[in-house]
Amino acid sequence: MVDRRHPMLIAMNNTDISTAGYANVNGLRMYYEIHGNGGTPLVLLHGGVLTIDMTFGAMVADLSANRQVIAIELQAHGHTADIDRPITLDNLAGDVVALLDQLGIEQVDMFGYSLGGLTALRVAMLHPDRVRRLVAAATHYRSSGYHPGIRPPQPELSADRMPTMEEFQQWQESYERVAPHPDQFFALAEKATPAPDDVDGWLESELQGITARTLLVIADNDFVRLDHAAAMRDLIPGAQLAVIPGATHTGLLRRIDLLLPLVESHLSEKS
Repeated sequence: MVDRRHPMLIAMNNTDISTAGYANVNGLRMYYEIHGNGGTPLVLLHGGVLTIDMTFGAMVADLSANRQVIAIELQAHGHTADIDRPITLDNLAGDVVALLDQLGIEQVDMFGYSLGGLTALRVAMLHPDRVRRLVAAATHYRSSGYHPGIRPPQPELSADRMPTMEEFQQWQESYERVAPHPDQFFALAEKATPAPDDVDGWLESELQGITARTLLVIADNDFVRLDHAAAMRDLIPGAQLAVIPGATHTGLLRRIDLLLPLVESHLSEKS
């Protein structure tokens, strides 16, 4: 049988080193990292305006201990420069699939957070044969599924759920450390803000057509309402829902003690 994988992946077959690179996909020079080896490849998709490191930095070592992990930075995020194209969920999903095609990978597991979780869900809808297992954290399927005051932000209604100024500054600094155009962070924030509302164009039948074994994760003080997350679980065949206690939408990433075991158990080859 011909080995269709990218030469970088073949070369890493017997190593556990971390490798970074770029791929030309759909007009983007898309940045990605490869960690570890073995098992079904796991694709990591970061949150909106975040980088790989800000989203998954505390988890990559554990997630790649016994499997290959491919972490991607989406259009205009982190190392990946923006292009003259709107940031939409369909565009982001298409970029991810195009990268997998270049790497010669036919099927993956996916773990996405917030914007990355929505992108992973869209890949699973449009290309069900490409996604084996899916973890979508802090996601929704209708903009009405948010708590009042989240979109557009109304601080008097949503202050306890919104990112703090300290968190926002950390995101900006993370972007500026790696971005090809460090001064474009606020332009990214403005351009990416409408993307989560793309879910209003999703058909329930598309969610019902997801074949990946799916775990939805939200915080108990998330942007997303608990009843909405439960309705989303009911639409996706066989999906499970986990609620992380004592966390906000952004604080979810800090509850590694709870989040990581859930993700690892769900993605386990034996589960």
